[in-house]
Amino acid sequence: MEQKKPALTDRRILIVDDHPLFRQGLCRLIEEGGGFTVVAEASSGHEAIRQADIHRPDITMIDVQLPGVTGLNIARILKKQHPSMRIVILSMYVDDDRLFEAVRVGASAFLTKDVEGPDLIKSLEQVARGEQIINVAVLSRPDLARRVLTEFRHLTGDEGVVERPLSQSQRLPLSVREIEVLDCVAQGLSNKEIADALYITEQTVKNHMTAVLRKLAVEDRVQAVLCAVKNGWIEISPPVAEQIGGEQVIN
Repeated sequence: MEQKKPALTDRRILIVDDHPLFRQGLCRLIEEGGGFTVVAEASSGHEAIRQADIHRPDITMIDVQLPGVTGLNIARILKKQHPSMRIVILSMYVDDDRLFEAVRVGASAFLTKDVEGPDLIKSLEQVARGEQIINVAVLSRPDLARRVLTEFRHLTGDEGVVERPLSQSQRLPLSVREIEVLDCVAQGLSNKEIADALYITEQTVKNHMTAVLRKLAVEDRVQAVLCAVKNGWIEISPPVAEQIGGEQVIN
């Protein structure tokens, strides 16, 4: 993508989705709506983190089903690194679990990918003003609203509610860079390929993996990936497949 310099009044947007055609269509729709400029695109978690560091967008739109590190965990990482950044989660469909996790990571909105153009621009304008429009979606589901309220009380330690310790998955014990390295391992990359992808040395990759094994108390990379998948920090993507003449071909 040829990155465009935003006007002084434009809100800056980063789009994170692994489907190029969807990114292109979303980019065109946003910029035609006026008032926003897409300053960068990313197709994976570690690329999203790098682009966010470079461009410091006002709003980042993240596909919930990214390959490798999950979209919700990328949202969590970006909010930790850039607290003022607004997060919009994109999904093919809405379910209570995804909505709940989106609230927990601090997302401002949860939109389905079939949203109409005018509604998308309206939602982005609301998010840019600091509105938490995700609350509307939550309040439309009474059971989920009660679940969110209970979680909020646990986290704030309201009187009459016993605080519970955070689970390992909630604490996210690995650093941002360690998750990036583990994401690459899950995608089958070698140490050299990981080093090239993350712009670090092979020795640094080895150092990060040593730290990951120690923190997760596992013996090898396979166990580390399985632990991360089990806790929802990353996902293992299926191989890319094409249907040719009714037969599946794995690339």
